[in-house]
Parts: sequence; C-alpha cells; structure tokens
Amino acid sequence: MAESSLYRTYNRADLEFARGEGVWLETTDGRRFLDCAAGIAVNSLGHSHPHLVAALKAQADKLWHVSNLYAIEGQERFAQRLCEATFADKVFCTNSGAEALECAIKTARRYFYVRGEPERVTIVTIEGAFHGRTLATIAAGGQEKYLEGFGPKAPGFVQVPFGDHDALRAAIDETTAAILVEPIQGEGGIRPLPTECLRGLRALCDEAGILLIFDEVQTGVGRTGKLFAHEWAGIAPDIMAIAKGIGGGFPLGACLATEEAAAGMVAGTHGTTYGGNPLAMAVGNAVLDVILAEGFLEEVQAKGLKLKQALAGVVDAHPAIFEEVRGKGLMLGLKCRVPNGDLLARFREAGVLSVGAGDNVLRVMPPLTITEAELGEAVERIETAAKAMETGLERGAAE
Repeated sequence: MAESSLYRTYNRADLEFARGEGVWLETTDGRRFLDCAAGIAVNSLGHSHPHLVAALKAQADKLWHVSNLYAIEGQERFAQRLCEATFADKVFCTNSGAEALECAIKTARRYFYVRGEPERVTIVTIEGAFHGRTLATIAAGGQEKYLEGFGPKAPGFVQVPFGDHDALRAAIDETTAAILVEPIQGEGGIRPLPTECLRGLRALCDEAGILLIFDEVQTGVGRTGKLFAHEWAGIAPDIMAIAKGIGGGFPLGACLATEEAAAGMVAGTHGTTYGGNPLAMAVGNAVLDVILAEGFLEEVQAKGLKLKQALAGVVDAHPAIFEEVRGKGLMLGLKCRVPNGDLLARFREAGVLSVGAGDNVLRVMPPLTITEAELGEAVERIETAAKAMETGLERGAAE
C-alpha cells in the first residue's frame, strides 16, 4: 500500500465506511456497526437523516456561498431560533467548536476593553478540560500533551483543579475576564460538574463582576436531554460556544451571548469567510426543526435513563472490566478497569463503535434518534465485548 499523503496526526482504526443510515454504519467490505460514537457526538440525528438530506440537497441547488459581506436569510433565521430557545440575544456563526470558543474568548475580552478595563483578559478554566486545537484553545485547556512542541503557551489562561472551589475563587483577580467550563467534561472523561457547582459558578461570576462562559460543544443540542446541559442547573451563562450536534454532521458552530456581553463585538472586530454559509444554515435549521419538535427532548431523556440503567447492569456484571457508568442523557461514559484502548478493540469486534476519553473512559454517545430496540442491541454488543475481554484476561492469567 502506498504511503499516505496525509499528515500523520491520527491513529486511525482499520475501518473505512461507505454508507450510513440512522445508527448504523457499513464498511466498504460490507460489515455493519452500531454507531455509539456518532462522529464524536456530531451525528446528533444519525446518518443520512431524511430531513437533513432534503434540506442540504434543496439548498445545494440554489446557493452555496456568498460570504458574510451580504445578508444570509438562513443565518438570520438560525440565530433568531437559537435566541428564542436560549438565554442569548446575539449569535455569531462559525465552522467548528474551536472557532466558537475563539469567538467566546474574544467576546469576553472585548467586553472589558470597551468598559475601560483592558487589563481584564485572563480566562480561568478547569484542569482536564478540552476546548479545541487552536493555539488559544489548547492554552485554555492547559493539557501538556496538546501544548507540547507548539512554542510558548498563549498567555491569559489559568487552570484550577477539578472540584477545587477554593482554588477557583483564589484564581480570580483584577485581570480576570471570565470563567470557562464544560458542564460535563467530554474529552476529560465524561466528568459532570455537579448542579450545585454550576450554580455556584454563576453566583461567583456575579459577585466578582466577571463573565461566565459555557463550552457546550459536546454537551449541547439535546445530548443530555435538555437543549443545553446547563439548563439542568436552572442557570445561564453570559456566553456559550456550541458546535458538533448543531450541524448533524455538517461543519457548523456558533457563539451565543447576551446583548450586554456581545456589546463590544462591532463591525471589524471579528469575522469568518465560511461561517454561516447557506449550506450550513440549511442543515442547522433542519437540525433545529427536529430537536425543537414537541416531545423530542423528553424522548432523549427517557432513552438516556434506560441506557444508563442498562449499562449500570453491565458494570455490575463485569467488575473486573468496568468501574462505573457516568454522564447524563445520551452522553455516557464507562470508566474502565482495563486499558480503554484494549476494550475499544473488543467493542469493534462486537460490532459497536465507541470513542475513548481521558480518565480511562469509553464514551457511549449514540445518535439521539436511536430506538429502544437499537439501545438494547447496543447494550448486548457491549456485554459481548466485556465477556470477550474477560476471557482474554483469564487466558493471560493462565499463561
């Protein structure tokens, strides 16, 4: 096989998919897999969802790209719908989660600049976080494995330990602009911030006169059974970054903000060539059609509870393999006692796709449209993988 011309930045699985439908993916050689990775929580409505396909095809026949030099009708509608459904008053459309976070960071810093406090630039984040792969967002996450080899860490970011409230309060000083957190750390291992902590963050930001930014790139758009995960705590941020599920597989993200927080983002302060183009807006609005339909999120909550309970049974039945099940809705994680990479291989052998995370976790994040029968099939396949792993451990011990 010829040497690939691609950058060697991915350790790709030996799988190549030719087609997908709903929660199922089929390889070029005809093998079928139940997709509990969903493109890393991207394919919120599964593969080849007919409403999304129709919206994209219809728009492709009309107009692809004009740039943000001109009004884009679909973008105005998309922003209005997001604002009506959330805390936000303003929306900036992007192509990805990292771009949405970049916009969020700039919005927070600009907020203080126009208020005559340009020294307030520092963003406080939590260890184990993942906010993207740009130079700014790897600095925001602060993880050495992502920072190594890319020169000086971008200034203006401070990390505090997960769950250390005293450290968080102590990190706030006269240079602080905002606190940035994921309501549930995705890459960090499906680690939820407890409801009382999210409420405490809101109170702390109000007390200190700083902004609260939520990274809902992975947790948002129905993934936890609410439109956005922070809604479970009954509070709202000043700024929020979203992506992944909002495009259902099409590259799309957005930064949402209150009128006050976004006041400094005037003409010329930020921009994007592709963000919010007609194709992306057609798909984004189609995703909202489905997610915002009556009863949809309640169904996600019910399916998430059923799946978590079933996975808890698998954990109990295989204590040598699993430690616990974490998460909310259809954003779940299995904390492993064996190397998660080894178990991931067993998952694939059993015909189910998952994705690894920090803290030795395997994520279970199927499309939100998964049926109850398919949930049962997923659990059966995970059980099969666990049994195969146990057999391998027993053989290894015997040898």
